[in-house]
Amino acid sequence: MSTPQLPSVAPVDTLSDERQLRRHLYAQLAAVTGGIAPDDYIAAWWDWYLNLTQHPHKSSELGSAALEGALDTWQFALQASSGTPLPPSSSDPRFAGAAWSQWPFNIYTRAYQNWASWWQQAVSDVPGVADKNAKLVNFASSQILEVASPSNYLNTNPELLETTRTESGQNLVRGFKHWVDDMQRTLNRGAPAGSENFRVGEQVAVTPGKVVLRNRLIELIQYAPQTPSVYAEPILITPAWIMKYYILDLSPVNSLVRYLVSQGHTVFMISWKNPNEADRDLGMDDYLELGLRAALAAVSALVPKAKIHTVGYCIGGTLLAIGAAALARDNDHRIASLTTLAAQTDFSDPGELSLFISPSQLEMLEAVMHKQGVLASDKMAASFMLLRSRDLLWTPAVNKYLRGKLDTPNDLMAWNADGTRMPWRMHTEYLYRLFLHNQLALGQFPVAGEPIHLQSITVPLFVVGTETDHVAPWRSVYKMRALTRSTDYTFLLTSGGHNAGIVSGPVHPRRRHRLMTWNDATTVLSPEEWLKQAEMRATSWWPSWQQWLRTHSSMPQVAPPASGATAEGCTVLGDAPGDYVREK
Repeated sequence: MSTPQLPSVAPVDTLSDERQLRRHLYAQLAAVTGGIAPDDYIAAWWDWYLNLTQHPHKSSELGSAALEGALDTWQFALQASSGTPLPPSSSDPRFAGAAWSQWPFNIYTRAYQNWASWWQQAVSDVPGVADKNAKLVNFASSQILEVASPSNYLNTNPELLETTRTESGQNLVRGFKHWVDDMQRTLNRGAPAGSENFRVGEQVAVTPGKVVLRNRLIELIQYAPQTPSVYAEPILITPAWIMKYYILDLSPVNSLVRYLVSQGHTVFMISWKNPNEADRDLGMDDYLELGLRAALAAVSALVPKAKIHTVGYCIGGTLLAIGAAALARDNDHRIASLTTLAAQTDFSDPGELSLFISPSQLEMLEAVMHKQGVLASDKMAASFMLLRSRDLLWTPAVNKYLRGKLDTPNDLMAWNADGTRMPWRMHTEYLYRLFLHNQLALGQFPVAGEPIHLQSITVPLFVVGTETDHVAPWRSVYKMRALTRSTDYTFLLTSGGHNAGIVSGPVHPRRRHRLMTWNDATTVLSPEEWLKQAEMRATSWWPSWQQWLRTHSSMPQVAPPASGATAEGCTVLGDAPGDYVREK
């Protein structure tokens, strides 16, 4: 499939009639396939099949494996038919309970395991299959295997049947009520059950502050000081616009903002507008100008003569890196340091998200966004759910609708359900220029029509990755070291995933982290070498980062700037958390 040609700057759609028709057809097809480009999977399966037929040895292995699996299932069934409890010999935690050792459920499980093992063997290590196609086939197969698991269905799950017997079916009654409630909430675009216990500005996002700037795209929050003196350099945080900013200001015990102000830092936070169809033509340049640059100008006006510690989370960190390179190109030296949290700058290996990155897939996604003006938050959430379908889809569904158990959400779960939309133009540019063509790492990403280069970033850098991140894999995040020229560079790897690893709190009993600092611009270790050499600390990463911020800040401390102070272009527009974060 040909890649859509994006206009470089002007938001004018000048595609040919043929491309317009193609876009329309893709949008219609997406409504049927759920946004999945079928030609990618058809090509992947065809590649697998053709290469399989050309390697008789592999076909013979699969035939023998199928026969062995069938014989094993038959022999196991004969043994189990006596009625004596017989475990299905599984290390899978879904089948660990004693009930799965009873007839006929142990037979169901053994047959499923043998079939699943054969499928995994069939789609793995087929000579000649392109790496991308092999990943797609494995992904599709894993989805099929998750669907077919006997643990997902009442009639084949002995634990569910026992629960139904002991509760006289009341679990199913509750489950049906939960299903009806979920359907109503979905149709009414309501929040998941329990989210009402985490209202923005009441239970979460409660650190005191003032909104001091508002434009078409952002509100800027200045948080009130909590110490009699502060470090002279303020902190400006650029969160991802794929999410609401208050993941960094959740409950008081795990609010990064509250922690920073309690340690004597003046903190500013960008709160992104939740775009709608009218914002369809906002592009990456707009996110830089109306977002990062506008916020920097406001912070400089409110805290004059001070350089600024900048922090970016997820794609907010990517934007910050782009902005820092553009500022360096323009000889602007307002940035004191740059910290990125789970943010990629080299997209050559985006991890599991590569399953959704191809010319065909992006063309379909662009068509959907062009038709609606934005990408709805539930579309993006569905992609992430498929990457962890057992944990995020099947297990919760079984618990809620068959066991009748309604999990009580925590603050992070409630935040995760508070999704945001993506404007057509920005998200299309982001996906094509970064994910598909990796322009930022190659020095080809344009800002205001001119390419920027990450090598121009020389300020102190603190880069954070998380061990189990499937959105920004830490080895991909680590690549920033080779792209910049800072002589003061620290990489930190924390346990946890993309969200929970970052929102760890200042003290966490299950968190650990490693870090290493380079004091030159040339030394680069492989990720494996870095793991061997980096210092391990059995605690949250927050204090280590705050210590780094302290050593990169001026002393002595100064009197804090007035909370909600006014300056040219800035005025107090209301209390934090502001209006944009509440937009649905």
